[in-house]
Amino acid sequence: MKDLPLSEITLRKYEKPIRLEKRELVRKICLSLGLLQLGDSRDIIVDILMVLINSNTQKEKLSSEEIRIRAEESRKKYSLETKGLAESNIRRQLKRLRDSMLIEKSENKYYLSEHSSLIEIFENSIEKFIIPQTIERIKEYLRELEKNN
Repeated sequence: MKDLPLSEITLRKYEKPIRLEKRELVRKICLSLGLLQLGDSRDIIVDILMVLINSNTQKEKLSSEEIRIRAEESRKKYSLETKGLAESNIRRQLKRLRDSMLIEKSENKYYLSEHSSLIEIFENSIEKFIIPQTIERIKEYLRELEKNN
């Protein structure tokens, strides 16, 4: 049996979101969903997700290059370093967002899954689909352990 997980999820609970600006809210969402680690200096995934959230209001689908340009503008707006904007890193972060079921890709363009809101995506993909399956599999291991005792 392999030790490679079929799926993996990290969830973190933080303080209540009171009076946070949009980028900080998106950063906390990324931290809460395990897309970003506390203390990561490379947080380009925050800007990428923010770009996709903003483009979702118009139901836009963006290429990785369009995302890179908008992410760079976002980082400049917040006076942040423009590290992590290499095309290869943008594609890697987009893959992470796709693997987490938050975004989709069609014809080399990216957008929030089904052009839904993040709350709908979280509820339908993560809360109702991934978490129950993961919990059930853990219970299978626990039941198997009980049989062996």
